[in-house]
Amino acid sequence: MRAGDMTQRQKAGPVLLHRRLGHSDLPAVGEARGALREFLRHRSDPGEVDTAELLLSELVTNALIHTRNGAAITVTSTPGRLRVEVRDFVTGQQPAPYVPNADDGTHGRGLLLVQSLADSWGVTKQALGKVVWFELRCAKP
Repeated sequence: MRAGDMTQRQKAGPVLLHRRLGHSDLPAVGEARGALREFLRHRSDPGEVDTAELLLSELVTNALIHTRNGAAITVTSTPGRLRVEVRDFVTGQQPAPYVPNADDGTHGRGLLLVQSLADSWGVTKQALGKVVWFELRCAKP
């Protein structure tokens, strides 16, 4: 492909979705899933949307249950790639991409899903809090 043959979407750059969720607002997890589904409706295949929704809800639930300051979701869609970031605002915690054993009881399996289903994922420290992110390759350009 020549440089002049770029699609409108490529020329426009990444497409973003951003949401802020309050502490203990667990009904917001479903609302975030719905916003992501609508955002991806024409950008991804149905299976990719299902995977993205599942992983988003795991990360958002973790952020809302384990922090006191809410969370922010940022979704970036570029041709062939989707990146979802969930940021918390907890000070003093070092980011650690802890993935427990499947035998660790009833908690902690969300990151196992992220590790298993995402093409890449990680944790990035911020000045205030951390960002847990995942990326998926998308079939639709």
